[in-house]
Amino acid sequence: MWHTILLSALAGLMGANAVPHFVKGMVGEPFPNVWGNDPLRNAVAGVLGLALAAGFGVWAGLPDHPVAGSVSGLAGALLMAVFHGRRGAFRLNSRLGLPTPPGPEPIA
Repeated sequence: MWHTILLSALAGLMGANAVPHFVKGMVGEPFPNVWGNDPLRNAVAGVLGLALAAGFGVWAGLPDHPVAGSVSGLAGALLMAVFHGRRGAFRLNSRLGLPTPPGPEPIA
């Protein structure tokens, strides 16, 4: 069961992290990314993140423990949503000394 919980949480984290990178890449806008902020790198990172999330989800064995897997997957997605909602990608790029594209003004 721990296998399912851990891999489902990773699937939720990776899937939720992939969405903003994929969307920004598809619409041609820069977004903070440790591999580079340009849209092409974000689109590729988003696709790879979605593929990893799907792989973790398959490997997790969700049919064996559907409730535990679903709850941990949602918890992983929530954790990443809070990270991105609090502009974590912008702060991470700044802390790593990487260039940070302009973004929306933070809400006070």
